[in-house]
Amino acid sequence: MNKKSFLLILGLAGFVVMADNWVVSPILPAIAGDLNIPVTRAGLLISAYMIPFGLFQLIFGPLADRYGKRQIITWSMIIFTVATGLCAIGSTLTDLAIYRALTGIFAACVMPVSLALIGDLFPMQERQSAIGMFMGISFLGQGLSMAIGGSIAYFLNWRWVFALYAVLAIVSTLLLFTLGRHIPSQKNPHSHFIRPYFTLLGHSQSAWTYLVVALEGGLIVGSFSYLGGFLENQFHFNYLRIGLIMTAFGVMAVVGGRLSGKLADKMGRRKVLLIGLASATAANGLFGAMGTNLVGVVGGVGLLGFGFMLAHSSLLTRATMFAKKARGAAMSLVAFCFMGGGGVGTAIGGRIIAGSSYLRFFTLYGTLLAGLLILAALVIRHEPHLDAE
Repeated sequence: MNKKSFLLILGLAGFVVMADNWVVSPILPAIAGDLNIPVTRAGLLISAYMIPFGLFQLIFGPLADRYGKRQIITWSMIIFTVATGLCAIGSTLTDLAIYRALTGIFAACVMPVSLALIGDLFPMQERQSAIGMFMGISFLGQGLSMAIGGSIAYFLNWRWVFALYAVLAIVSTLLLFTLGRHIPSQKNPHSHFIRPYFTLLGHSQSAWTYLVVALEGGLIVGSFSYLGGFLENQFHFNYLRIGLIMTAFGVMAVVGGRLSGKLADKMGRRKVLLIGLASATAANGLFGAMGTNLVGVVGGVGLLGFGFMLAHSSLLTRATMFAKKARGAAMSLVAFCFMGGGGVGTAIGGRIIAGSSYLRFFTLYGTLLAGLLILAALVIRHEPHLDAE
């Protein structure tokens, strides 16, 4: 098998995990109605998933460095698959919360460890294209998740959403166990568990990168999180139509992923990063200035996905240079910063919207993204040269 085939196998795992990551939001009212509880109580399912998903990012990276990245991904997908299937038959809120927490724990492994494995497999000149392709496939899952979840919940039942994802996870796991066993995966039994994190945060070039990633997560994920509510508020669309519009984010993320490597070869990763942040800034500007124009909003959704992928793939590629022997830890720290920033940005954004309006929220986040663009231009300058063991 060639490396592109390996990339597609990892990409399918990423697709399933990222689709599962966001699927509860559009079907939350359906779950609440079926369990006969308020939507505010059903919101526990989102927290039950996101908190362990964020925390366990930091655990799986060192485990993968020590015991093998492919091996850790494969075993995590097994438990992820079982937990996703259990969500389809959960009968109480407590049951579902436990199953979603278990799903979140093992979903936390797939993205950062896959990126670390890609860093091992692909030389520097091919790495951003490979990362862009992997991230594009994965975030297509996120982009489609609202359309898939909303459609199935609308026409069938919310339980079929988890059943479908369990089937996709089974396919992904079988591929990892069969064809995927040929993916080269080194073990480093002498790797340290905590020391790499202190080393990575102790160098200015990596510390600045992680700060930019955290701010990127806060502002871009924060913006994305409220697009569904924004569309419902502005145009009174149902979840099916909202999901279809949100698919533009995933589609343009795939386009951005395919182009990022080629653009980086022509103009350098730093410029691609800045173009990505500028695109995300422009997207929020469209939401703020043209929030009542459906064409402008749909264009903004696509532009946000495109800009995110250019920026994030550039930062991820940069992070793969931080540590050869502890690349799992380096990429787990990226994922932790991104998800942590996204959680904070989403929480702050909710307060802003509650106290003001969606249009002012997007205008503010667009302004902050412009500030992040300036910060990134100042602190992301040279290719990093450090290693964390």
